[in-house]
Amino acid sequence: MAAASAARDPGAKTRITVLGATGSIGQSLADLLERNPERYEVVALVSNRNAAGLADMAKTLKAGSAILADETCYPELKDRLSGTGIRTGAGEAAVLEAVDQDTDIVVGAIVGAAGLKPTMAAIRPGRRIALANKECLVCAGDLFMEKIRATGAELLPVDSEHNAVFQVFETDKADMVEKVILTASGGPFRSLSKADMKRVTPQQALKHPNWDMGARITIDSATMMNKGFEVIEASHLFPVTHDQLGVLVHPQSTVHGLVQYKDGSLLAQLGSPDMRTPIAHCLAFPRRMNVPVKRLDLAELGTLTFEAPDLDRFPALHLALEAMRAGGMAPAALNAADEIAVEAFLTGRIGFMDIPAAIEAVLETMGARGLLGEAASAEDVLALDAEARQKAADWIEARQMAC
Repeated sequence: MAAASAARDPGAKTRITVLGATGSIGQSLADLLERNPERYEVVALVSNRNAAGLADMAKTLKAGSAILADETCYPELKDRLSGTGIRTGAGEAAVLEAVDQDTDIVVGAIVGAAGLKPTMAAIRPGRRIALANKECLVCAGDLFMEKIRATGAELLPVDSEHNAVFQVFETDKADMVEKVILTASGGPFRSLSKADMKRVTPQQALKHPNWDMGARITIDSATMMNKGFEVIEASHLFPVTHDQLGVLVHPQSTVHGLVQYKDGSLLAQLGSPDMRTPIAHCLAFPRRMNVPVKRLDLAELGTLTFEAPDLDRFPALHLALEAMRAGGMAPAALNAADEIAVEAFLTGRIGFMDIPAAIEAVLETMGARGLLGEAASAEDVLALDAEARQKAADWIEARQMAC
């Protein structure tokens, strides 16, 4: 990860733009910004279509502008912010204009492939990109990292696991790293049999034992696809080979990431499962800031347990690891098919174990047709994304008809 922030007046406020402001990451971030008004100036807030939430947040944080991606929701936003002096806008052009404004940190937290273009556009010399959008690295990791290196922008990971590894990864001693290990809670079905998982409902799958997250990421955690995405991301974030990346199931969600060194040392980052900790680390780096999260009491916790992931019961993780090894646009197809399959599960059109089955079918079909090669541009990725979504939708429709 490059780090080349431009020198600024140390007394000046840090300017920040937030993409995906009303999502779970954006809300945790807003809490930190509200607690530190003397340190941060909010240049722009961008949301998809939550006009009410965006307007309230913009007024609370005294944002310079508030932008919606969905133009149909713009009248409500404009009405709610009328007379406040906060600039408003909507549509793709307005979103790209927002990331074009003078700012020091851009938080990329738009969910899904929709976050790819604006986050890519935000990469500028001297800027810090605090990345929470998985698709930037899962779908277009090579392109994204190439632009980071070319511009000298600074990339910091917001995801708790990647941020944990970043905190204990000694970059200047990367040649001494033996393994990078990401932990997974195992989700709500960690101990459930494969037969029983075929019968789980969306309501059961949405009850994560440790984290409060959006619907898709919660289902991805239940299938362990989310951990597969995170391994793919880690392959771009850290200078390690695919074989140096591993996963441990850790139900307590206390150890978030580990780095094994060649001298036998195993360094780990621990903390309460609260996203404000990694977000704060990205905001204040290389310093730290006070965050009102529950302090970890190891004596009270008593026991930490770890186990290897079961790739038979959680085939989604296996598919993600295989897509990572295949490279090219296989991870992009994986992500697109997963998003469609998760939506179909949440709306009751397919079963829980149909999610990995749909993804596998899409990867096999597109791979057989030679469609998963290297991407030359973000447009290539988005075109592939659209085709993979359609193939997943076709598979789901066929599945429904068969049932």
